[in-house]
Amino acid sequence: MHYKKLRERMVRDQFIARGITDQRVLAAFYKVEREKFVPSEVRNNAYQDFPLSIGEGQTISQPYMVALMTQSLELKGDEKILEIGTGSGYQTAILAELARKVYSVERMRALAERARKLLEKLGYSNVKILLGDGTLGWEESSPYDRILVTAGAKEIPQPLVDQLEEGGVMVIPVGNSYSQDL
Repeated sequence: MHYKKLRERMVRDQFIARGITDQRVLAAFYKVEREKFVPSEVRNNAYQDFPLSIGEGQTISQPYMVALMTQSLELKGDEKILEIGTGSGYQTAILAELARKVYSVERMRALAERARKLLEKLGYSNVKILLGDGTLGWEESSPYDRILVTAGAKEIPQPLVDQLEEGGVMVIPVGNSYSQDL
């Protein structure tokens, strides 16, 4: 499998063609190897534009949504980010390419441990992962310049609002199970 070509096609056909224009964001997606963040049985679909199962009843988000949410953060490079929902660690790696420090909260122990090991193996030294309830954020390390929530919520959790730096940016899908807005 020629993953590099598939990654290039993903960026060109799924991102650039649909309005992802931030060159730093595009460069991060060219660099981070999504196939390393999915189970071997779905690796051939790593660059398809749909979510994939990563175990524990969870999925890795479709690539375009990861790119759209990342671009929406308007990262310059010196930010401290709180990510809610580490999952496979793919979004975490993208953020680590683009920001100074990434704090990520995951509620599923197996996913948190797997992501932590993989991110360490890949050399990401600017990432910390906490096993916990994402709706509570990570108060000890707050405030954050940016907060990215990777799972939908009916409303924005107040602890996350409280942990956002004044003038900061939060990206979170809000709504019910039928419709959500970023």
